[in-house]
Amino acid sequence: MANKDISKEITAKFGNQLRSRVNGILIEDDKLLMIKHLMGYDRHFWSVPGGGMHFGHMAEENLKREFLEETGLHIKVKDYLFVHEYLDVPLHAMEHFFRVERTGGNLARGMDPELHHDSQIIEEVKWMSIFEIQSLPHAALHQIFWGINSLEDLVLLRGYFNFGNNSLK
Repeated sequence: MANKDISKEITAKFGNQLRSRVNGILIEDDKLLMIKHLMGYDRHFWSVPGGGMHFGHMAEENLKREFLEETGLHIKVKDYLFVHEYLDVPLHAMEHFFRVERTGGNLARGMDPELHHDSQIIEEVKWMSIFEIQSLPHAALHQIFWGINSLEDLVLLRGYFNFGNNSLK
């Protein structure tokens, strides 16, 4: 599928609805595991592994499944950190972030089973330092990273954050 059609596929599968998502913060050796997503023609988006919750499955189970699908890694879900309301029309999600720990597996670029094989949006899975994350343009980076000064800041966040990354604690 051509890059310009990816945004149509994303909107068809995930847009114009409120989704509940789980996301994992995995830090090892002062680097955070990040995923680069293709969002449309020449538009990329970096965030941590995670995805939509399946009805009837607990958050921990969903996050373990998402990590395995996207990264090839097995994880243990540790602390619940915060919730972020992502709103970039047509996408709208309540995203729950957890600190996670690797328990096994081999890091590899995975796939999203909700999308067709020729419509995959995961382009890269990469360990990134805070400096690499800060060097990315805001338009290509999840809002939770816009104001952090260290990776430790991520695991200290608590409360509710809206799409402008303003705390409403």
